[in-house]
Amino acid sequence: MDLDYLKAHPSQLPTFLKHQRIRETPVPVGSICTAQRLTLDDGGSLFAKTLVDPPPGFFEAEAEGLRWLRSGGADFVPEVIAVLPDMLALTWIDHGEATPAGAERLGHRLAALHRAGAPSFGAAWPGYIGTAPLPNDPSPGPWGAWFALHRLEPFLRTSASNGALTPDDVAAVSRVMSDISSYGGDEPPSRIHGDLWPGNVVWDRRGDGWLVDPAAHGGHRETDLALMGLWGGTPFYDRLLAAYQESWPLSDGWSERVPLHRLYLLLVHTALFGASYRESVRSTIRSL
Repeated sequence: MDLDYLKAHPSQLPTFLKHQRIRETPVPVGSICTAQRLTLDDGGSLFAKTLVDPPPGFFEAEAEGLRWLRSGGADFVPEVIAVLPDMLALTWIDHGEATPAGAERLGHRLAALHRAGAPSFGAAWPGYIGTAPLPNDPSPGPWGAWFALHRLEPFLRTSASNGALTPDDVAAVSRVMSDISSYGGDEPPSRIHGDLWPGNVVWDRRGDGWLVDPAAHGGHRETDLALMGLWGGTPFYDRLLAAYQESWPLSDGWSERVPLHRLYLLLVHTALFGASYRESVRSTIRSL
């Protein structure tokens, strides 16, 4: 039982796990899934994550996104080895620490991935962010109207219905949505990760960054960069951003749009986790 065999016969993974042909070692991860390191007969390893009773197509959506990112030249995205209804197995990454040089390399690589582009905003498969459905209906744009309709409005509606946001909060976000064209920044769709907060960058032993747990789709490249600065920011974020700008300079006014892009992920959090993220939404609205 080696990696080549498993790639050719991914459906056999549960059988080998059941009969203890693969060593399983728990891996702590800050996510909704349970993770394990799977060690094969030849000593190679895989990263596998599972979820009890996942939503329909949950792991299939992530696998589609990972493959799509890799098809855009992103070899810093793990390879999908096996995808099952309740499990996703990927190539193993030996964890290390971020380095300034690695952050710069990631900036250049991220720019190249974004440049690979997308045929439309959205994606060809139903998406998820966490366990929340992510509307991926393909659209030609423009970006602002698409972003308001498919990335802000669904999570605003849920955040209102679950009580995470007050009527005044909902009105404030709605004003941003109705005036979204005034922020500018419309661009053709880029090939983006879509959920690129700092916890979704894994650093290997060379100090290079890998993109994991995507909500991949055709979107605005500024979204990935804005989310990387949330909650303390990706290590050496300034170096990463400078390298990105060398490869593909951002449009004028992009820094003023950062809160707009972050509002998307914050609304996802009020939709999923409730009022504990209410003040983050409010401060982001104030900064806009």
